[in-house]
Amino acid sequence: MSLFTYQSPQQSAWQLFCFETCHVVAMYCSQVHMSSLALSLSLSLSLSSKVEMEVLVTELLKDYHFGQQQLIEIWGHACAVAITKAYPLSSLSKKQPTVLVICGPEQNGSIGLVCARHLRIFEYEPTIYYPKRSPHSLHQDFTIQCEKMDIPFLSYLPTEVQLINDAYNLVIDSILGPETDLQDVKEPYSGILATLKQVKIPIASVDVPSGWDSDEASTDGINPEVLISLMAPKKCATSFSGKHFLAGRFLPYDMQKKYELNLPEFPGTECFIEL
Repeated sequence: MSLFTYQSPQQSAWQLFCFETCHVVAMYCSQVHMSSLALSLSLSLSLSSKVEMEVLVTELLKDYHFGQQQLIEIWGHACAVAITKAYPLSSLSKKQPTVLVICGPEQNGSIGLVCARHLRIFEYEPTIYYPKRSPHSLHQDFTIQCEKMDIPFLSYLPTEVQLINDAYNLVIDSILGPETDLQDVKEPYSGILATLKQVKIPIASVDVPSGWDSDEASTDGINPEVLISLMAPKKCATSFSGKHFLAGRFLPYDMQKKYELNLPEFPGTECFIEL
């Protein structure tokens, strides 16, 4: 008696069709489930205004005795970890894992410096463009730390966009934070934003995409592929359609309740979550 059962070509084709159909249906159901989960998560989140975030940070500094340097370190590290999730080393198209980090003069710029330092530890190759270095000793400390780790600083940003596309895998936008008054944005930052609007490589924005009003849906400004919100998403995130992360898992529970943030449950011990 033969151990093998003869199957006609028609039977084999039918079985293959059934298998592939089941596989496609399973993949579709999985995607629908994940999309529904993401939608549910987004709908339950509270979106914070610029004023609300300022009040929250002031309370952290004064009542809870967090230090400004401590907060920037937490945010910068969480941003770097989120970047490794969005753009793993194995997924980068270029031979070298190069990343361009563009830093503004205020707090968002310092978060970018910390992010670059941690990315270097995670075996990426960051380069920093920091056109107007802050005289504040806190910002200077973060700059020195990057210099001590041999992270290169650009003296200028190429206006020829193809040079940026060819040299880097992605750009991290830590230029203008939610505290920025867009009416006051001048050179070199207006020129930087004009250049970033033309790049073809992905952009990941820290907290608020530079050029966006943090309190309003925006169609102007740059168009990042990834947004990394800090502490809580800002109101402008309603018009963002890319990959969205929430970073910075440290807020005391009573503050979360007081400000009705409705933050999602972070997985395991992660310091970020994809929304």
